[in-house]
Amino acid sequence: MKKYILKYGMLAVLSTAALTSCSNDFIETEFFQQVQQGPLNTIEELDAFVKGQYLSMRSASYYGCDFLMIGELRSNNMYSDFANGAGYYQTVASYSMTAGDQYSSGPYAEMYKVIAKANIVINNVPSGQLTWKQSQDPAVIQARANYLKGQAYASRALALFDLLRMFGQEYAGGTTGVVIPTVYNPEAKQARSTVAETRAQIEADFDKALSLMGTPTANIHLTRTEINQYGVKALMSRYYLYKGDYAKVRTLVADLVASGKYSVIGASDFSGSFSKPDSSVNSIFEIAVGSTNDLGTTSTSNKLNLAPKGYGNMKVVPALRLSYVADDVRGAVISSTNVLNGKYVNSFDNIRVVRYEEVLLNGAEAELQAGGNAATALTYYNMIQAKRGKATGALTPAVTLTLNDVYTERQKELVGEGFGYWDLLRRNQPIIQRSSSGVAGTVRNVGNQLLTFPIPRTEINVPGTLVTPNPGFGN
Repeated sequence: MKKYILKYGMLAVLSTAALTSCSNDFIETEFFQQVQQGPLNTIEELDAFVKGQYLSMRSASYYGCDFLMIGELRSNNMYSDFANGAGYYQTVASYSMTAGDQYSSGPYAEMYKVIAKANIVINNVPSGQLTWKQSQDPAVIQARANYLKGQAYASRALALFDLLRMFGQEYAGGTTGVVIPTVYNPEAKQARSTVAETRAQIEADFDKALSLMGTPTANIHLTRTEINQYGVKALMSRYYLYKGDYAKVRTLVADLVASGKYSVIGASDFSGSFSKPDSSVNSIFEIAVGSTNDLGTTSTSNKLNLAPKGYGNMKVVPALRLSYVADDVRGAVISSTNVLNGKYVNSFDNIRVVRYEEVLLNGAEAELQAGGNAATALTYYNMIQAKRGKATGALTPAVTLTLNDVYTERQKELVGEGFGYWDLLRRNQPIIQRSSSGVAGTVRNVGNQLLTFPIPRTEINVPGTLVTPNPGFGN
């Protein structure tokens, strides 16, 4: 792994994790530079580094905006109106990226910052007994430390999964994955692992997260701005769906449904739920933003909404907009000019990383695969249909269900949330390049070199680097 990225990650910890609020209740802690160079000896210090991971996820280059928009514009969901929308994402949309592209280097850096901060927590060995202002009980303190380390493992797994999807060669004709740093070492140089090795690390990290976090307490799900045990399982259901391990998805989704902790948001609250911080019943994991951390012109809302709230750069593909029946509340949040103006209407809205509706769709798709139960798939699917009618509260329930029905429902439910491109790739479906007016053009099939992203120049130009570039991209 390149020295620059990990040093950058540590600098982010020093300058932001200890001093900046990642959520409304994260106030400055007693966390000083002299202890940052050695072991973390208090729960407060560990907690600061965990919040620092979420801070990096919140970056406009990552879940704050760009990673999600990249996942939409190379899909059948949305396109970049870069000719009229301030030029955002033109190189991504036109497949003209180079190793110096900000839409490659930005997400790459933030994902590795998450990993750097997670590694500090994961590998921390205190110099003595950990202390915590809230308790003197060593067992309680250790349980809290384990819970924080569990969040770090889950964060590392998520960042590695996102890196693999974006920079791995799985869909681009190769077997090379990404660099997997498991300790914080700013001097280390490390080569890229294979796709299989990257997947093995992701799976091990998710499993370790669950083993450390233990049995969830009764109300743990009410804190949605950190990854809890249910959030780990929800993210795992996403990962294993992309891997094609449908049996694993079925088990995870069944567990989450049986927990009874979450529900599909009602039609009347559908749009508003994206602006309710840490309270919507369908939110499993969201990243705190809030007015003090307003992402402003770098936010997702800025790319989705027209002036005065944004540039309206990202538009819904007309065919998708026209596919909603008249009573579908989700179609009502897309204007006749293809503007998605009912999700993320404010630049300070929390970022929904995992919603219950996605989990149900993961389960429906997995149940329709070999070994699944079609009746269960229909149940999951209709749980969403029952809450999407504008007039009656429910759409007409399905009586039969195909995989294509689920694929279409994923588009309708999750448009604008960053799933479209990765869904097409994992299903081995063609990727259609679109112009700035949404007109379909060049078609690329899985195996095309340009279906991955360039490893940033700042990585491959480091003297003595072991990191190889992805072929097909200029410097």
